Amino acid sequence: MKIRPGFSAAIQPSEITAEAVYLDRRRLLQAALAAGVAGLGASWPAGATSGGAPLTYKRNDTYSLSEPPNKFEDITTYNNYYEFGIDKSAPAANSDRFKPTPWTVTVAGEAERTGKFALEDILKPHALEERVYRLRCVEAWSIVIPWVGVPLGDVLEQFKPTSKAKFVAFTTVLRPKEMPGQSIDVLQWPYVEGLRIDEAMHPLALLAVGLYGKTLPNQNGAPLRLVTPWKYGFKGIKSIVEIRFTEKMPPTSWNISAPREYGFYANVNPQVDHPRWSQARERKIGGGAFASRVPTLMFNGYEKEVASLYRGMDLAKNY
Repeated sequence: MKIRPGFSAAIQPSEITAEAVYLDRRRLLQAALAAGVAGLGASWPAGATSGGAPLTYKRNDTYSLSEPPNKFEDITTYNNYYEFGIDKSAPAANSDRFKPTPWTVTVAGEAERTGKFALEDILKPHALEERVYRLRCVEAWSIVIPWVGVPLGDVLEQFKPTSKAKFVAFTTVLRPKEMPGQSIDVLQWPYVEGLRIDEAMHPLALLAVGLYGKTLPNQNGAPLRLVTPWKYGFKGIKSIVEIRFTEKMPPTSWNISAPREYGFYANVNPQVDHPRWSQARERKIGGGAFASRVPTLMFNGYEKEVASLYRGMDLAKNY
C-alpha cells in the first residue's frame, strides 16, 4: 500500500511515546503475568496521567501521521464511553471499578475456528506495533493518538472465516455494576458494532491494547478496542468480548438508537452533515474553547488508502 502524503517518519518515537520498551515480547508478557497484571489488560487508575503496564512494540512509520499527538491528559480525560456516563469527563471519573483482567473473547459465527479465547492467546502470534492515528468524532472534534495494537485483519485470519463471512460483528462487555452508564436507558446494552469483512481486513483497521506505549486505561476501552481511523469515533467499540463472523449486516448501537443520524458505515465525510450540525469543519481537542476550526478531510485524511472500498457506492445514502 502506498504511503499517504502527510505520513512521515520525521517524528522520532521518543517524541510521541511515553515509554517504549524494546525487549522480547514473550519474556515481557511472562514477567507481567508473574507480576499479576496480565500484561495486555492491566488497568490504569481512572483519570491517571501515569502508570499502566509497559508494552513491547515497534513503531509502524508507514501508518503514522507526522502530526503531533495530543497530550496524554487530553486523551484520557475527554472521552465518549457511555457505559461510564454521557459527559466527556464521566469515563475517567467513573471507570475505576472496572476490572479488565482476566479477559476472554468469544469468537463465533462463520469461521472454522471458534470458541472462547484468553486475550493473550489471541494476540500472542502477532507483534504489537505503534501507529499514530487521528480520531474524528461525529460531534466535529478530532484528536491524535499513538495507539499500540495489532492489525485487525491479522487477528481475524487466524480464525479462518468462511466464504459466508461478509461482515464482522463486535460486542462490548455487559457489567452494569462496574459500568454505571449501563444502568441508564440511553442506548440498548450491550454496545454492538460491525464492519464489512473487507473493511475489517483493511491494513488500517487496528485492534488496540494500548496507547502511549502502555496498556489502555479503562476510560479508553481497556483491555481491547477497535480503531478504524477513516470512520467516526463511535465505530470504535471498546472492551470487546465477542467477535462474530456473519453473513448479514449486523445491528449497531447508534444506528438502532437513531438510524437517521448514525449509519452503519459511518465514514468521515464532510459533504454529509449530521441532521443537527455540519460535518464540514472540525476542532482539535486540547486547543482550548476558542481553538480554530479546520476543514474536515474526506475519510478523515485516509482517502487514498480506503476510497477503493466504496467505489460505486452512494456515500450520502450509505452514510
